[in-house]
Amino acid sequence: MKRPKPLEREKFLNEDEILVSKTDTKGKITYGNEGFIEISGYSEEELLGKPHSIIRHPDMPKVVFKILWDGIQRGCEVNAYVKNLAKDGSFYWVFATVTPSFDPGSDRIIGHFSVRRAPDAEKLRAIKPLYAELLRAERGGGMAASEAMVNDILAKKGVDYEEFIHSL
Repeated sequence: MKRPKPLEREKFLNEDEILVSKTDTKGKITYGNEGFIEISGYSEEELLGKPHSIIRHPDMPKVVFKILWDGIQRGCEVNAYVKNLAKDGSFYWVFATVTPSFDPGSDRIIGHFSVRRAPDAEKLRAIKPLYAELLRAERGGGMAASEAMVNDILAKKGVDYEEFIHSL
């Protein structure tokens, strides 16, 4: 499927709107609620079985997704601000909470569950310039450069990633 060209047209979630999706362990979409399907602009058929990265906006630093994947593969819930790309090229920001799903009766991860809400506008004002810096670092030195930048920020603040995200 051809990726859309990003446009400067933003969509907004309502305060009470919740977007839900589920993926398998490889990140392929196995479920999307009506809100997720609607805002993405894709049909359910176009989404199911596709990698969740189908909605990844190129303005997103890859290190944010590395942090998400590392956390959920350890069995932890992870939060992040994410800029997504809709099928029509528009974008929308979300505050995502991603949780691993476990096989009943075992510790084996069988998928992931993501709940996304409207982000706090004040916190987005803090995250947008940070993401722009991380993206510049990534473009200049790869993901290792942006990961080093994140680690430096966390070390200077004396917090882990989750504490940092919630302290914005």
